[in-house]
Amino acid sequence: MNTMTDTWDEAALVQRAQKGNLDAFNALLLHYQTQVYNLAWHLLHDEAAADDATQEAFISAYKGLAKFRGGSFRAWLLRIVANACYDELRRRKRRPTVSWEDFGDMDDEANPHLADGGPLPEQTLQQQELRALLERTLAKLPEDQRMVVVLVDRMGLAYQEVADMLNTRLGTVKSRLARARTQMQQLLQEERELLPHRYRLNSEDEG
Repeated sequence: MNTMTDTWDEAALVQRAQKGNLDAFNALLLHYQTQVYNLAWHLLHDEAAADDATQEAFISAYKGLAKFRGGSFRAWLLRIVANACYDELRRRKRRPTVSWEDFGDMDDEANPHLADGGPLPEQTLQQQELRALLERTLAKLPEDQRMVVVLVDRMGLAYQEVADMLNTRLGTVKSRLARARTQMQQLLQEERELLPHRYRLNSEDEG
């Protein structure tokens, strides 16, 4: 088998796929399929709909591969699935909801707006309550802010990739993320009595 896929030369795979090499295109999809599905699920919050959006995105990507002109293939692919999800949401006439349950471990790197350097709550009930609170808080964010939180904090995309995906400026992405993190902190503090002590901004009442 060609060693190109073993060393993951994305640019070469894209070039081969654009020339009609189906194996190269499939290699690209296999590499990114989990991220594509995760984004679809975060936007639709429905497994069947996320599956449909993922498949629709892959078909659209194959048909539109000739239009890809370099840059981040991942960002291009994620933009396609995001557009498919927004089309579905418009058809449903409802806003997306995002569950923090699948946001992975709530560590400093994944969720810097909650970073405090301390360990996570160990009690299962406390974790469940915290995740439920985070879910409610994230759902209150404007759609554009919620999107950058998912893309940057959960999926690990670089700022420039997100800017390319959303067809906006790098500074816009950074400002949206900063506003989102600040607003989440403020919203969380409104329910500070439900937060573990380490996540509270003010602890004077704790002595």
